Amino acid sequence: MKEISVGVKMADKIKIPRQPMPEQDPLIRRKNFDEVPLGYDAETAQKEARRCIQCKKPGCVSGCPVEVNIPLFIQQIAEGDFLGAAHTIKETNSLPAICGRVCPQEDQCEKFCILGKKGDPVAIGRLERFAADYERAQGSVEIPPTLPATGKKIAVIGSGPSGLTIAGDLVKLGYDVTIFEALHKPGGVLIYGIPEFRLPKAIVEAEVEYLKKLGVKIELNSVIGRLKTIDDLFSEGYAAVYIAVGAGAPVFMNIPGENLLGIYSANEYLTRSNLMKAYLFPDYDTPIVTGKNVAVIGGGNVAMDAVRTALRLGAENAYIVYRRGREEMPARKEEIHHAEEEGVQFHFLTTPISYSGDENGWVKEMTCLRMELGEPDASGRRSPVPIPGSEFTLDVDTVVVAIGTQANPVIPLTTPGLETNKRGYIVTKGENGETSRPGVYAGGDIVTGSATVILAMGAGKRAARAIHEFLSRK
Repeated sequence: MKEISVGVKMADKIKIPRQPMPEQDPLIRRKNFDEVPLGYDAETAQKEARRCIQCKKPGCVSGCPVEVNIPLFIQQIAEGDFLGAAHTIKETNSLPAICGRVCPQEDQCEKFCILGKKGDPVAIGRLERFAADYERAQGSVEIPPTLPATGKKIAVIGSGPSGLTIAGDLVKLGYDVTIFEALHKPGGVLIYGIPEFRLPKAIVEAEVEYLKKLGVKIELNSVIGRLKTIDDLFSEGYAAVYIAVGAGAPVFMNIPGENLLGIYSANEYLTRSNLMKAYLFPDYDTPIVTGKNVAVIGGGNVAMDAVRTALRLGAENAYIVYRRGREEMPARKEEIHHAEEEGVQFHFLTTPISYSGDENGWVKEMTCLRMELGEPDASGRRSPVPIPGSEFTLDVDTVVVAIGTQANPVIPLTTPGLETNKRGYIVTKGENGETSRPGVYAGGDIVTGSATVILAMGAGKRAARAIHEFLSRK
């Protein structure tokens, strides 16, 4: 690929530092739900783009599950062709403004940037967000042409990142695509799980609207497995079905006192805040406990979302209680850093063993046990081992359990011949999403268990190709 024509020599490119992202002040943002990172302006975006050395074999592309032509869109930003950059991204990614905000680029594209070997990688995610935001702000969202209609209908179950991705890819190939969404708003985890301060609802709505303009149909309040089954969909003329329902069933620890009032699963807590708009109180009087001493159990991105939400809902003390150390936390480093800046208190190497309540049945205290790290477990992380006699108590009035999720059994139970594993997740053949039922495909968290938005999107993209090949052969 040719050198970008912006008058910057290779030696000078390497000297340009990675451009910092402007952010809200921590003391201010901990009291509002406005977005934390403010985004690059045009000058900063161009300066960051000029750091890219346009490798002959760009590793960043191989690290992108949705196959974005990263060198080209960065080159376009460097040259000031911001709309061209947005259009390049959208050739393979229908959700760029979302990916630019919540995709863990440090473990995907940026991980393979050659500049990262001796310094900081190019801020690919921030540049993707800039391009997508610029296109939307200019009102210049371009609807690409689609192939001639095939006359074949495809049903997508679930409107999360995997479902939205496959719908966008298949509708461009000429298929008649309908998404069936169980809730009253499309977006899945993007709308009910990720807080406003990390992913504004207006961004998700804009990306969904783009897909609708492409031709994707969305039926809300449609619980497949209850309203109708997958077999019903086939009888209605759908040629293929893609299951993208996520893994939304809560997981608890099953310890004494866990049924006390004020103890939530992370799913319920975040859904009440996000989808039911508790964060807009008093305009929306959503029933949610706005505790003063809130403990969140877990160390992933969902735990970070919950604990930072608690701060914004008025918590005086917001704790993360995690059974391993800081280095073992699966949450993005950026999210941990933001939580620390905002005043979240961390109890590492700590696990709850019981809860006690007041005379009205509300949680008031959590008994914890100190841990130490032993030998690595199956995931490669060192297993936490209890330290005998290390019990201590923590005053709490709200607890959010964010230790993972599990598969909802509704669709497997109502779909004869659909193979699942012992944990209830749908079994697929290879990575193309093909299940044990002909014409039925699956991807995202319902196959892998809880993972990232971008990996779910990648699964949707691979399954789109597989369904297209399957129906073309048919």
